[in-house]
Amino acid sequence: MPYTRRELCLLLPALTASAGLAAPKPSLPSKAYRFEELPVRQNGANVSRAILRGETHKGFPIEAHETSLAPGGMPHPPHHHSHEEMFLVREGTIEVTISGKASRLGPGGVAYIASNEEHGIKNVGAAHAQYFVIALGSEEA
Repeated sequence: MPYTRRELCLLLPALTASAGLAAPKPSLPSKAYRFEELPVRQNGANVSRAILRGETHKGFPIEAHETSLAPGGMPHPPHHHSHEEMFLVREGTIEVTISGKASRLGPGGVAYIASNEEHGIKNVGAAHAQYFVIALGSEEA
């Protein structure tokens, strides 16, 4: 059965997808993110705001979010994953535990967690602690 050029062009995306040649994902655009416009997610007394999630123009996965932890709060139990993370403290006092070693960080403090290192974070201050998380890489090993 003969196909027209138009019909072949319409079939091309389906053929490349079935051959494992899916179109590349669009990269994250340059953009300013206003804090008050970030989507809010409530988890008990803790609040988080998604900032961005996607890939750079070179295809490197990156994700960023902001969290406000209640005094004594933890976002989740200690864990590990294949991507790296950075915590940047804006307000309050947090305790970051990396591979069993605890460190207290205040405003301006930064923690870097390498791939697959167990880590956890807890607000050890008397007020809400606010920090940003930047995840570098993907969950695929």
